[in-house]
Amino acid sequence: MGRYVLRRLLQMIPVFIGATLLIFLMVNVMGDPVAGLCGERACDPATAAALRREFGLDKPLWQQYLTYMAKVFTGDFGTAFNGQPVTELMATAFPVTVRLTVVAIVFEIVIGVTLGVVTGLKRGRPADTAVLLATLVVISVPTFVTGLMLQLLLGIKWHWIRPSVRYGTLDELIVPGLVLASVSLAYVTRLTRTSIAENKRSDYVRTAIAKGLPRHRVITRHLLRNSLIPVVTFIGTDIGALMGGAIVTERIFNIHGVGYQLYQGILRQNTQTVVGFVTVLVLVFLVANLLVDLLYAVLDPRIRYA
Repeated sequence: MGRYVLRRLLQMIPVFIGATLLIFLMVNVMGDPVAGLCGERACDPATAAALRREFGLDKPLWQQYLTYMAKVFTGDFGTAFNGQPVTELMATAFPVTVRLTVVAIVFEIVIGVTLGVVTGLKRGRPADTAVLLATLVVISVPTFVTGLMLQLLLGIKWHWIRPSVRYGTLDELIVPGLVLASVSLAYVTRLTRTSIAENKRSDYVRTAIAKGLPRHRVITRHLLRNSLIPVVTFIGTDIGALMGGAIVTERIFNIHGVGYQLYQGILRQNTQTVVGFVTVLVLVFLVANLLVDLLYAVLDPRIRYA
């Protein structure tokens, strides 16, 4: 196991460098950041040259990337164009988005897996058909429509929640977390249902039933354990996607998290902010994938890592 983890960590290095290089190149060609600093009126040549020297934009792109990566490994993600260190923006944004992501993941696991197990065991029955139709509707409706409808009904019309989030506490993030998780929750439900229905016909399940084991033990110890492997894969990769894809949800509920900062950075062409935040999200993706691989051995004892 230790050798496998070490090998995976070494494999993460070129992936991290390649991903950050691609992000750096794409962000730096999306526009001229100096033009964004000067507002609607164009900068005079002297001011533009001074700004480029101040932020290191006068150097070749490869040199800018090497300088940025050297600082990243020391914990320095650069300085935003307003003079605020990017790490300070991260310190305020990431805790909020992490809490929002945790709420969304809990909804995926609790509601998605539960509905998937129930419909997988009752495939073809009215409950199964109703859940399939409901998940199809959720997948078909865009997230911003779901968020705006819940905000209008629960926050403005019925006054059950605040229309916008003030402090980012867990109780305030329940509805935004549900909105963020809605599409992924539907996919988890369908994936769990398909996996349960397929494994229910397997020989090891029939053998367990033939031995007279209690139904709940057959489902939890045999059927569910093996059926969760594709679900765990989806949820593990979805963690980073939820954190990076929270822009719409955070804009609807006025949450000042990672999505908000990325939106502001893109809007103002603040390359340091965008590259810094996305770099951390790349690390989240890589770590989540590693944890998913290690969790396979827990779910299926037949899996061994060398």
